[in-house]
Amino acid sequence: MPDMLVKLYELPEGEAPLQYTERTGVVIRRALAPELLTIAEWVEKQFNKEWRSECMVAISQSPVSCYVAVKEGRLLGFACYDATCKGFFGPTGVDEQERGLGVGKQLFLETLRGMREAGYGYAIIGGAGPTGFYEKVAGATIIEGSVPGIYKGLLRS
Repeated sequence: MPDMLVKLYELPEGEAPLQYTERTGVVIRRALAPELLTIAEWVEKQFNKEWRSECMVAISQSPVSCYVAVKEGRLLGFACYDATCKGFFGPTGVDEQERGLGVGKQLFLETLRGMREAGYGYAIIGGAGPTGFYEKVAGATIIEGSVPGIYKGLLRS
């Protein structure tokens, strides 16, 4: 999967966070340190332990670089940046039963806004899976020659 580049200075406006919450009941916010294990365990169960590791790094940073989507106290999804490399977006994931409802899009855009507020001009989506989604939502473009990228030789058990 190739890496992709997003111009953070040209992000689409999208739906305002408060409007999104009022319409859907889903709150998109930065994770809190006391939630680290709860979120990390959920990420490993839903996805994999590599993403759990990256998520734990993102939550351990100051400011926290992991966003979560929560509805009625239930975790629906997460998105991180600066987990493996500075300026990299990801990993990100949404509960399978919640996909197609806009949660992933809102998480993605809120996380990119967080990166812009942190002073980044660009975001790199490392090993981007759904390239069409990232292109449509934020105008991301494929970085030629980026496969296998930073994850080449990744240790797995």
